[in-house]
Amino acid sequence: MTLVTQTSAQTSGESGPSRTVLVTGGSKGIGYRIAERLAQSGHRVAATYRSGEVPVGVLGVQCDVTDAAQVEAAFAQVESALGPVEVLVANAGITRDTLVMRMSDEDWDAVIATNLTGAFRVARRAARPMIRQRFGRIIFISSVVGQLGSAGQVNYAASKSGLVGMARSFARELGSRGVTANVVAPGFIETDMTAELSADLVAKYESQIPLGRLGSVDDIAETVAFLSSESARYITGALIPVDGGLGMGH
Repeated sequence: MTLVTQTSAQTSGESGPSRTVLVTGGSKGIGYRIAERLAQSGHRVAATYRSGEVPVGVLGVQCDVTDAAQVEAAFAQVESALGPVEVLVANAGITRDTLVMRMSDEDWDAVIATNLTGAFRVARRAARPMIRQRFGRIIFISSVVGQLGSAGQVNYAASKSGLVGMARSFARELGSRGVTANVVAPGFIETDMTAELSADLVAKYESQIPLGRLGSVDDIAETVAFLSSESARYITGALIPVDGGLGMGH
């Protein structure tokens, strides 16, 4: 478990109380920026990781969300250091892309175990103190692929689509206790993964996006920051696409 001291660049410029936040998969890409953004807002932020480093000012907790014992240990560490989790961002995810006729049971099981079962496991654990406190924000990070589908990503699309039903069920079960559950569905976002794509392929994707460009990790982080805030207190069970219009109508 590592904790890096906050820098002066981090401020609490947003209204509302400081909350204890846990972001899963916070060592790279979208998860890294979400954790960083919420820390900059003055929240007490922890992030799980399997490798790499979490942002400055964030409590790093090594955890594989497919392991129930590691999840329980991670929550215990966060609660001991920062207090009960009040905002959960279930972001940890993997891909095992291949065409369906070549997709093995292992490819399917690995993606579902991390992206869907792992999200359920951390949300279920986070819900306990949230119910007691009568306050909580659960935010699942899905994908436009969960609504549109994608050749070669049957496992990934199924896992990300499943998060919608999960969030809406959490919303119905926990709403009377002051706990909201929502889904953010990123489109094509500029990350290390998309940086490896060819210029021709990026141009093809951009031609399908009404706004004509890939999104940034900031676009996702700002949406999550809003859903974490007091301004989103009456929003629950929502699917919020952050995809430049790519998935509109789905």
